[in-house]
Amino acid sequence: MPVRTEAASLIPPPPINTQQPGVATTLLYSGSKFRGHQKSKGNSYDVEVVLQHVDVENSFLCGYLKIKGLTEEYPTLTTFFEGEIISKKHPFLTRKWDADEDVDRKHWGKFLAFYQYAKTFNSDEFDYEELKISDFVFMRWKSRLHLLHDVDAMPASTN
Repeated sequence: MPVRTEAASLIPPPPINTQQPGVATTLLYSGSKFRGHQKSKGNSYDVEVVLQHVDVENSFLCGYLKIKGLTEEYPTLTTFFEGEIISKKHPFLTRKWDADEDVDRKHWGKFLAFYQYAKTFNSDEFDYEELKISDFVFMRWKSRLHLLHDVDAMPASTN
């Protein structure tokens, strides 16, 4: 799933050409929140994503995905996911979870931002450095845990 990352939309904008610890230079940071829609099998669902941890250097992130209206039994379903940021470490080809090149090509082909990579994404010479300067970040998420209660409504631990 590609996400547009425009530092210009941060308010206030981050300092130019700096790498200060704790200063966001992208929209992907621990604690960032996104709202939108997910389309699946002809239906559209309201979703909210809250990133709990982002480690760009290791191409990893995790967080919560909240989906509204997916089932009648659970009007709001929250899942914890772990994600891989597409990079040299985690290429476009999944190579796990029963995904082969055809599955990956079909999945990534749903995103317009992928079209420029469609012919070369499986090449040994693919330039992952080009992804670093792109307006989009490609990720694959894997749901690890379904929560039956709203994370925001859960009481804080007293330990």
